[in-house]
Amino acid sequence: MKYKFLIYISHSYAIPIGNPLEKEIIKRGFDVFWFSEEDEGKKALNSKNNSLETIQDVIKYSPHILLAATDNAPDFVKALKIQIFHGFLSHKRPENNFSEAHFRIRGFFDLYCTQGPSTTAEFTKLSKKLKHFEVVETGWSKMDPLFPLKKVKKKSGKPTVMIASTFTKRLSLAYNDGVFNKIKTMSKSGKFRFIAVLHPKIPKTVVDKWKQLESEDFNYVSGTNLIPLFKESDIMFSDTTSAIQEFLLQKKPVVTFKHTKNHPYLINVNKVEEIEKAIENALINPEDLIQKIVLFNKDLHPYCDGKSSVRVIDESINFLHKDKTYLKIKPLNLIRKFKIRKKLKKFTFKSYGKAFTLKR
Repeated sequence: MKYKFLIYISHSYAIPIGNPLEKEIIKRGFDVFWFSEEDEGKKALNSKNNSLETIQDVIKYSPHILLAATDNAPDFVKALKIQIFHGFLSHKRPENNFSEAHFRIRGFFDLYCTQGPSTTAEFTKLSKKLKHFEVVETGWSKMDPLFPLKKVKKKSGKPTVMIASTFTKRLSLAYNDGVFNKIKTMSKSGKFRFIAVLHPKIPKTVVDKWKQLESEDFNYVSGTNLIPLFKESDIMFSDTTSAIQEFLLQKKPVVTFKHTKNHPYLINVNKVEEIEKAIENALINPEDLIQKIVLFNKDLHPYCDGKSSVRVIDESINFLHKDKTYLKIKPLNLIRKFKIRKKLKKFTFKSYGKAFTLKR
């Protein structure tokens, strides 16, 4: 059977999540198209020759399986809807319910392909309680190109520090003048080489400021493909971005500035004057820190075979054909459904509350 897949995204940073899945789908000889519900994502998909422009095009294509790296999905598209996630559980917000958004069930998905035990356990609990979706642990497709872990040839003999930041102003190091000036000084010391990449949502004025540091020992990199930068870097200097978790899968240290949680697998500092010493300490690769990182990784994403995409596609096809009559009808969610229709400019009363099943 020739299956039809749709990779459904919002923003450009989701493209590296879908790329390994697209590769696996094409390898098997199945059809695959992309669709973005946001203009920024649509623009990024212009580089591909298999993207759909409108939701009407999606309906006409009639996918069997919709792989979503978004919080919601159009309920009026008749397809099996799979949640593949647009990030790790990052523990970035200081509120006590910081994980609430990650585990919020919005009632649009039939199957959740979780990244590792830390998320599988909670989603499984919710599945048993709500009874309108299933959960399977597959690993995260975005991480496939990271593995197997290999040393890469570095562009410099100096230790390489990757700088990454989140876009939320109160949490982001990118807006902090003290941090900026410290990195500026360190980049001129001749002791370090920096690679900086800021979140795509950070304003151009802030990005341009960091670009001014461009020199032999400071490179600003645009784009969303972070894995080559991960491999080239010895450590990361960051804030609360979920890129931290991705970087840690290499068993390399991360120094954070004013992280909201005191995680044992991170070296966190709260003062600008502590940054350089913390970076020097991280570059030593302290054994006790590495052990804590390894322990954290086992819970976050224990898959190091680069085959998460294979598992996602296998599980999607299996679930497509599985008898799902035992699942309850999804909740009405009228307000969210209206918002989706408004965003996609498609007003219809049609809505598929039962999980789509395709007979063999």
